[in-house]
Amino acid sequence: MNTKAARGTSPCIDICRFDPRTGWCIGCGRTLEEARQWRRLQPFHRHRIERELPRRMRGLAANGHTKELPD
Repeated sequence: MNTKAARGTSPCIDICRFDPRTGWCIGCGRTLEEARQWRRLQPFHRHRIERELPRRMRGLAANGHTKELPD
């Protein structure tokens, strides 16, 4: 098991802007609801989301979103 997911460490990088089409954060790839619930999720659910994040981030990049520094 991914120990990061088991500890509940968030993938957040403090760029909390959401793509209106997908609902994914352009910084970490999670949805707003996933980000809000992160610490309360069971490790299995966090790990499932973490496995999905690289695909989401590639999709965001393909749509012209890049990680931007907060204002």
